[in-house]
Amino acid sequence: MTVNKWTKLVGVAILCSSMLAACSSGSQGTASETGTTNEASTDNQSTSDGTAQTASYAEEIDKTKIMSISIDADEDAWQQMLDNATNEEYISADITINGTTIKNVGIRPKGNSSLRQVASDDTTDRYSFKIKFDEFVEDQTWEGLDKLVVNNMISDSSYMKEYLSYDIMSYIGVDAPLFSFANISVNGNTWGLYLAVEDIDGSYKARAKNDEGEIYKPNNDDNDMGGGGMGQPGGNPPTPNETTSDGDQQTDQARAAGMEPPDGAEFPDMYGKQSGYGENGWPQGGMGGNRGRGGGMNGGGNGVSLEYTDDEISSYSAIFDNAKTKTTEEDEQRVIEALKNLSTGTDLEKYVDVDAVLKYFAAHTVVVNMDSYTSSMGHNYYLYENDGKISMLPWDYNMAFGGFQSGSASDVVNQPIDTPVSGVSMEERPILSKLLEVPEYKEKYHEYLQQIMDGYFADGKFEEKVQSLNDLIAESVKADSTAFVTYDKYEEAVAELSKLGTLRAQSIQGQLDGDIPATTQEQQANSNSLIDTSSIDLSKLSDGMGGGGRGFGGGQRKDQTEQSTDTSTSTSTSTSTSTSNNSSTGKESK
Repeated sequence: MTVNKWTKLVGVAILCSSMLAACSSGSQGTASETGTTNEASTDNQSTSDGTAQTASYAEEIDKTKIMSISIDADEDAWQQMLDNATNEEYISADITINGTTIKNVGIRPKGNSSLRQVASDDTTDRYSFKIKFDEFVEDQTWEGLDKLVVNNMISDSSYMKEYLSYDIMSYIGVDAPLFSFANISVNGNTWGLYLAVEDIDGSYKARAKNDEGEIYKPNNDDNDMGGGGMGQPGGNPPTPNETTSDGDQQTDQARAAGMEPPDGAEFPDMYGKQSGYGENGWPQGGMGGNRGRGGGMNGGGNGVSLEYTDDEISSYSAIFDNAKTKTTEEDEQRVIEALKNLSTGTDLEKYVDVDAVLKYFAAHTVVVNMDSYTSSMGHNYYLYENDGKISMLPWDYNMAFGGFQSGSASDVVNQPIDTPVSGVSMEERPILSKLLEVPEYKEKYHEYLQQIMDGYFADGKFEEKVQSLNDLIAESVKADSTAFVTYDKYEEAVAELSKLGTLRAQSIQGQLDGDIPATTQEQQANSNSLIDTSSIDLSKLSDGMGGGGRGFGGGQRKDQTEQSTDTSTSTSTSTSTSTSNNSSTGKESK
């Protein structure tokens, strides 16, 4: 057996093992206190001539304030839902948002491996939830919104990473979903501080896209162990002082999976250089993603990588099986035609919304989210097609700012802006690589990066933004009875995030100015020019739940009927992946 074949075999075995382990292992008052009860709105979001108008709910999802969401459900039904959370089945509840009550609303836990992590820990029921206003009442909405998700801040001790990511996307002009912090209560008991996010679905399309085009959520997670991987989300990979009995955590993982290397071979070094691959062939941050057409074990299978393979619709099942809109074969053929021309760099402006994609990747590169299209996972984005042009929409950024597959703080801070991928080659991510191959587009991409640097980071702006969010949510975090971390850990994380973002901006500015290399290969050859990150401790940004890690306490136990007000928690180092918001054929995204 060759070493290359051996490394692939080890990767598969450890991936299977880690997935099995993951599966087993403010000051604002509540709405009922502060608001009045009104009927749910069913206002349309577009005018008769097809132009978009501001949806009523857009005014309620105010990112400068903390929303209040009160959930009232039958206690037995609620507990049964929690006890069977991985079934992701809706129950009925009356939900009051900012004073407006909507009756008989569908609510269920949501997520992928993040859901399983909470389900496998008997100290907490702090799930993320999906709220579907028309699940039981046809055409019912909240102020025009059909679906809302509330995310539980898993893997983010700062509570801010996803908020900041969407905010930066919005700043540069990406059609990001609306978002706001939200204090949640259940049957009169406080439940915690979450991030409320507009679901990218029908209401979003009406609000942001004039109700035009088609939306897909490319996803392969359910088919080929895509939620797996051996990265270290929410923390750092093993370091010399964090190794196991054999001195190498990956070696122990492989042997725990029943593997031994062939004669004369060594276990590969999983965490390689910034090229994305270790010296012995492991992708940086571990072998995650999926096996399938066009992608190998890199999350590229069945279309998620947006690589063109052939003209058969079945070859892109990861895209078309996860349509968010009612699509036809003609719609799907338009996407294939776009991918075909993208693969050859032909008529790019005819088949790609170039400006929208460049803005998306500028913001995405700044926040360094590797649980995404730009890593071996290849997921957590929406594909939008309109009139034959494709573009990308942002989703699921709780792993931003180095929370996933991060070999070191330097890998995060100094991620090269012109090759911002991990575990895959640029060629395997064509909607990024083909655009950056065009000098005019690359220059525009750099201009958008510069705009973000000037408007969001320069002259202390990022530190001010972090501080303003802290001013907004600190009291709610302190009162968060189900928090994954203590308030002290939150304060540490906020300080660390502020430092990390500042150094990331310094590196990006240096790369734009030409003082720091902007590609992986050049950085390897000139590592002395990189920003010093010795002051950064990435583990402070994680709650220890990033990949099924155990060991934190606090929150509501599954056998409790009333909320605890104890906010004390402890942290642990995470050991596998956290990937949420997965979708499947004919269903909404999770």
